[in-house]
Amino acid sequence: MANGFASQGGPSSQPNPGPSLSSARTAAPSIHVLAVLTWLAIFPLVAIGITAMAPFTVSWDPLLRVFVLTTVVVPLSVYLVVPWFVRIYDRYLGGANRPQ
Repeated sequence: MANGFASQGGPSSQPNPGPSLSSARTAAPSIHVLAVLTWLAIFPLVAIGITAMAPFTVSWDPLLRVFVLTTVVVPLSVYLVVPWFVRIYDRYLGGANRPQ
């Protein structure tokens, strides 16, 4: 072969990388479970946030209040609370739905 492809080897000459990281992990919860876990994370954070912000944001425009609240609640939920809830779900409830 003039282009050298044959000398580089085909797919069969590639080393086997072993099991992927995704196969070593547990299966992700269903989209319905994630929706419930996300709601369970966001609802209390919004309720606490609105209550905590109320005394000093009374004169603020409602859109500004929502903007400030969501800039705190969304990252907290996405990076801390929901992953924590998923770990708890996997530990206590996730294994019950998986085949043995």
